[in-house]
Amino acid sequence: MTLDDIASIGRDAGTGGYRRFAWTDADMELREWFAGEAAARGMELVEDGNGNQFAWWGSGTDALLIGSHLDSVPDGGAYDGPLGVVSSFAAVDRLRADGLAPSRPVVVGNFADEEGARFGIACAGSQLVTGALSADKALGLKDRDGLTMAEVMTARGRDPRNVGRTDLLDSIGTFVELHVEQGRSLVHSDAAVGVATAIWPHGRWRLDFCGEANHAGATLMQDRHDPMQAYAATVLASRQLATDAGARATFGRLEVEPGGTNAIPSRVRAWLDARAADEGELDRMVDDLVGQARAAADRDGTTVTLTAESVSPAVEFDVPLRDRLASLLDAPVLPTGAGHDAGVLSPYVPTAMLFVRNPTGVSHSPAEFADEADCEAGVDALTAVVRSLA
Repeated sequence: MTLDDIASIGRDAGTGGYRRFAWTDADMELREWFAGEAAARGMELVEDGNGNQFAWWGSGTDALLIGSHLDSVPDGGAYDGPLGVVSSFAAVDRLRADGLAPSRPVVVGNFADEEGARFGIACAGSQLVTGALSADKALGLKDRDGLTMAEVMTARGRDPRNVGRTDLLDSIGTFVELHVEQGRSLVHSDAAVGVATAIWPHGRWRLDFCGEANHAGATLMQDRHDPMQAYAATVLASRQLATDAGARATFGRLEVEPGGTNAIPSRVRAWLDARAADEGELDRMVDDLVGQARAAADRDGTTVTLTAESVSPAVEFDVPLRDRLASLLDAPVLPTGAGHDAGVLSPYVPTAMLFVRNPTGVSHSPAEFADEADCEAGVDALTAVVRSLA
């Protein structure tokens, strides 16, 4: 079983990247694939009201959850998420072939809308499970076509009244998520598999720059109230602030109104993704950036407002579990600046992550990659972990 089984699903022929957004045709096809894999192994399939899928090997409580997600960012790579799901089914196959009778249930999970590419909030499926994201807020989120999550789920035959906190955590005792590394730490350590120590605090903020629409040719430069200027100054400031702090700041999404080539904008709406090694540094960087944005807006007679759409605190994975897995696998430990479903569940159950080496260090891109031998090493590692824990 390899990623080739789902390689064509949601892939854009022009870019080579994947567009597997929540509740789209591609996502539904991937859900059908997951259900088929569960059925082929005689595993009980459970889909909760949030769209998360779980394939159970055995029943009861104190289950060992493995898996990841199947959705993607716009033009994402083949490995981010799916590698963890495919590797989990492969590990189950190996253990069953060896005649293992697990001492606790083993569950392969596919968390819904981990990337947040359609509705703007990452790890929506796992956040709904824990209650960190309320059902009302989630159902009211809109995609770029103005459709709410409630409308989209209804169109796919799901009842929005079932969205919200579930009893999954009453049945799960441990979660181990395998994921392709998003960076190059393992390349430098000459190891195929690593164990995560922590996830940096991170968040998504929306900045609304407002000014006055006018004619691009007839309006003197000194007479303009152009919000694009303050936005541009903010982008430049974000690079300097993040570089100075050893942090990350990215503007990856932008909406301009009215959007005419020969029109000065009335509004520029931009989304900031910011991450830092600790929460204090993250708060300082965002505060400083907003201060510079407002100063730039004041100079141009425009305004800027900040809205926090989702903010996640720092996560330190369960230390005894982390140390046990690092010793079991003789693997290096490393932090990550990326968020994951494992980070969302970590305050509630002992959680760990395994990373598979990414020779390019590129992620969220068609260039994302892992060698076949390293993917096999990942399955070996996950199999050893399940054998040890179950």
